[in-house]
Amino acid sequence: VVDAILMDLGVSSLQLDRAERGFSYSRSAPLDMRMDQSGGRTAQDILDTADEHELARILRVYGEERFASRIAAAVVRRREAGQPVTTTQDLAELVRQSVPASARRSGGHPAKRTFQALRIAVNAELDVLERAVPRALNSLRVGGRLVVESYQSLEDRIVKRALAHGATSRAPQDLPVVPEADRPYLELITNGAEKADARELDHNPRSAPVRLRAAVRLRPADRAPA
Repeated sequence: VVDAILMDLGVSSLQLDRAERGFSYSRSAPLDMRMDQSGGRTAQDILDTADEHELARILRVYGEERFASRIAAAVVRRREAGQPVTTTQDLAELVRQSVPASARRSGGHPAKRTFQALRIAVNAELDVLERAVPRALNSLRVGGRLVVESYQSLEDRIVKRALAHGATSRAPQDLPVVPEADRPYLELITNGAEKADARELDHNPRSAPVRLRAAVRLRPADRAPA
């Protein structure tokens, strides 16, 4: 049982800044993207083996990429022609060419969603988060607090859903007396998701995508669903 837990879901700047890890499209590097390089499949493995349908699904679901089908088809065409994508810059250029010119004019680098999707798939990040948030809530004492910093909408959605579940009464609205077991076991501390202010953005530009949510444990009776 603990008093407080802070979950920072962002990729470490130390990892992003090491080109050989393959997280960034700004410099040419192998397509690794593993948080733990001692084992497991790499982004290269996915690009080399996933069929077009599966690759499009990964890009669409984990990257919320509108042009997932185009990008997946381009990857598979390169692979079948004996010229597979093998570096971060190679992949970034393929994505740039696959996305319509009109979509490249705003929203940052066109490859950012593809890189996000592959990183999430390689490290099973959302599956881990789905298990981690309930376990964190169940580790809090009464009065204990959970604070989570998410860096993209898929993460924030998981956190929001878990906190909203705990902060919602399960009793009918017209029930005159709410049983203890049906009362919320969480109280939301933040009003929605809080974002970095102008001062923080100026000091730390990488804080721009952060969405912070927090809650306090009200009672010990229930366990958050795992």
